[in-house]
Amino acid sequence: MERFLENAMYASRWLLAPIYFGLSLALLALSLKFFQEIFHILPHVFAKSESELILVLLSLIDMALVGGLLVMVMISGYENFVSQLDIDEGKEKLDWLGKMDSGSLKMKVAASIVAISSIHLLRMFMDAQQIDNVKLMWCVIMHMTFVVSAFAMGYLDKLTKHDH
Repeated sequence: MERFLENAMYASRWLLAPIYFGLSLALLALSLKFFQEIFHILPHVFAKSESELILVLLSLIDMALVGGLLVMVMISGYENFVSQLDIDEGKEKLDWLGKMDSGSLKMKVAASIVAISSIHLLRMFMDAQQIDNVKLMWCVIMHMTFVVSAFAMGYLDKLTKHDH
């Protein structure tokens, strides 16, 4: 009975595979939205002010960061929790494949969240005249919470790795 339960629990990791595949569909949706934004802005690029163009570009950078985050979580999560990726010799292989454990993935996710939050906050600051001060203050507080959390996670990770 114990052996059956252990095998069933170990096999249940494959329930994560469709979730990671779903992230690839989310990446496709994000890519479509990215190019929709590009095609929307290009005909009007000369009519936009510099600050309006910068806001659109920051939005595109934001989408690129989210896309990178999706790829990191999708691939390294699959490798860490489901199965190793079998990539043929001679095919391009990402440098970090097989090297990112759940701790380093957590740190990369935290750093990405801080970067995404920074871009969102910068977009808000560029349009600060139209945003309520209280809302702006809460966004800064949330951003600083992300920064402090990422720093604390990194510090704790360094402490635990130093002890081993």
